[in-house]
Amino acid sequence: MPYTPIVATLGYVLSPDGREVLLVHRNARADDQHLGKYNGLGGKLEADEDVVAGMRREIFEEAGIDCEQLVLRGTISWPGFGKHGEDWLGFIFLITGFSGTPFTSNPEGELKWVPLERLHELPMWEGDRNFLPLVFDDDPRAFHGVMPYRDGRMVSWRYSRA
Repeated sequence: MPYTPIVATLGYVLSPDGREVLLVHRNARADDQHLGKYNGLGGKLEADEDVVAGMRREIFEEAGIDCEQLVLRGTISWPGFGKHGEDWLGFIFLITGFSGTPFTSNPEGELKWVPLERLHELPMWEGDRNFLPLVFDDDPRAFHGVMPYRDGRMVSWRYSRA
């Protein structure tokens, strides 16, 4: 059976000094599958855009800032991740330069600058704890992972570097 995932972007905006990352605390909608969790910014790709254009659009829509420097850190396949078991394929970006002032909130929740060393303290998807170190490490190679989910829980995680 062919793999036909929902294609999405997920971005982590670094502060100008590189010590903090902008995250959304998903606390605005009671019906949100991510309610209470902290996430990077991003969303589904539109049919007429490439992944970089999609990442820039999502960051602008969700945070009100323009991405000036971004790096593809990796990709993750999330079979079974969706609310109804849909498969997702995400392109993970690190945004190292931007212009504008980020919003303090958006329709999904509050936007917060979080020190990188405190990420492990936040409520987030358990799978995020596996790949976030790869987003912020010094290895210039992209990572490419597979993280199957079943019934809202991560089943396994593996990745390669290229």
